[in-house]
Amino acid sequence: MHEVAMGQDEPQRTDRDAQLSRFIRPEQTFPALTPAEIERIRHFGEIRTFVDGELLFETGKPGPGMFVVLKGLVAITQRDGLGHVTPVIDQGPGQFLAELSQLSGQPALVDGRAEGDVETLLLPPDRLRALLVAEAELGERIMRALILRRVNLIQGGAGGPVLIGPSNSAGVVRLQGFLTRNGQPHHLLDPDRDCDAAELIARYSPKPEDWPLVVTADGAVLRNPNETELARAIGMIGGAKGDRIYDVAVVGCGPAGLATAVYAASEGLSVAVLDTRAFGGQAGASARIENYLGFPTGISGQALTARAFTQAQKFGADIMIPVTVKSLDCTRDNGAFSVALEGCDPLRSRAVVVASGARYRRPEIENLDKFEGRGVWYWASPVEARLCAGEEVALVGAGNSAGQAAVFLSGHARRVLMIIRGGGLGASMSRYLIERIEATPNIELMFNTEITALEGDEAALLRRIRWKSRLSDDEDFADIRNLFLFVGADPATSWLDGCGVTLDRGGFVVTGAQSEQNQGKLVAPLETSVPGVYAVGDVRSGSVKRVGGAIGEGAQVVASLHGYLGDVAKPAL
Repeated sequence: MHEVAMGQDEPQRTDRDAQLSRFIRPEQTFPALTPAEIERIRHFGEIRTFVDGELLFETGKPGPGMFVVLKGLVAITQRDGLGHVTPVIDQGPGQFLAELSQLSGQPALVDGRAEGDVETLLLPPDRLRALLVAEAELGERIMRALILRRVNLIQGGAGGPVLIGPSNSAGVVRLQGFLTRNGQPHHLLDPDRDCDAAELIARYSPKPEDWPLVVTADGAVLRNPNETELARAIGMIGGAKGDRIYDVAVVGCGPAGLATAVYAASEGLSVAVLDTRAFGGQAGASARIENYLGFPTGISGQALTARAFTQAQKFGADIMIPVTVKSLDCTRDNGAFSVALEGCDPLRSRAVVVASGARYRRPEIENLDKFEGRGVWYWASPVEARLCAGEEVALVGAGNSAGQAAVFLSGHARRVLMIIRGGGLGASMSRYLIERIEATPNIELMFNTEITALEGDEAALLRRIRWKSRLSDDEDFADIRNLFLFVGADPATSWLDGCGVTLDRGGFVVTGAQSEQNQGKLVAPLETSVPGVYAVGDVRSGSVKRVGGAIGEGAQVVASLHGYLGDVAKPAL
């Protein structure tokens, strides 16, 4: 019998080895739990059984949490809206079924189907988070696996919404950028090369302005949706749970907002984080950050902020993206601030942290808006870099963000024209970036120069830029299809109008003793003119405009939040 058992097990072992070989770091992505570890997990979960063919979780529907398989086998597959099913892996006894979406109960990105009778231990999202915190060593292994599984799903290019349209169309680039920045698996089909895409195009007969068509997991077809429409269709957008009042609402999910969320949630405060586009803010779009403490070889902004995003969810912060904040009501009816949201019910909180950062500045160039998303870009990610392969591109700016983008694009483009209004880089860029730019042969620096005009073709795609010297009447042009603008940013504070928060002449939030309302008072350095409202990061007047500074302020403000919330909770004497 022993020899028969070995003969039956060997093909299964071989099949599983073949499955695992497709993944990065497979031993960390799909670790096996020991019997002792499962026993430690038991009091966090409850037994759930399934019969042959029954779904434990389904693509596009809210996931119930993490399953630990006790008996039986579960087949994990990816499925898209076109009916394509791609096997991922089979999971058996001692393995756990979950990825990052199960930290917050968001829709599952894969199907899990019982192969025969299955017995599991189910940990709902809140109990999963409790396990990760209570069991440090085990929690670290599980968290690493959740992250790697999401990475593998993204790199696999099989599941998630299907984008159908030309790869260089403005709508495709816009939505690819949105999904990529938010860590959402997706894939693109070009109707010129894919028969399924061509059939769908023939059925829906889209006009050029309908690109791309987006097919969600349930088969629904959207015509060139905006980011919010797409997010709702794939279940990204959550919202305040009923009449819940949070301890703190953080407006902005850049480094400062994420730091606030991580430290506040880890210390027991209930936290809601809101952002209109994606986690990471401007830092999330940075190709490489090399002067952040602890990363001597550098790290991309996406990787750094994605870790913080996951960390905030681990501690229970509710992150709502994309949600647009319209206004802040500081009257504090019933003891809480009210944050008005576009298309959602207001969110209420006892304190508010303004971490909304800044919006990309638009230089005064005629017809600029006509080419935005059609050759004019305000960040440089792998999505945009793909469009520049082997071409000549132009980049405007002289700060660190511009320098990082120029170096990144130089690895894809044939030549990068770096157009700088001033006479040098030393006043606004870190020395290490200047040296790298000077050592990169396909980056050409053009000082004392500014763009005067943009020209396009009949499809309104950018085809040529014109510029002139600020020291003479010399003018020139180049046939360039992609222009990157890094000319600074203006504070995103319009939503604070009417609530009493003091702004400086540039529109940045004034904090601490700088505010006239606070003069002569003992106030926290990050508190605004409205008690209970704080400001951190780039949006704050006088901030250092560095990732490290933003993260430091996000951590620092939590002590002030505890003090304020403690005072509010005290009974009146």
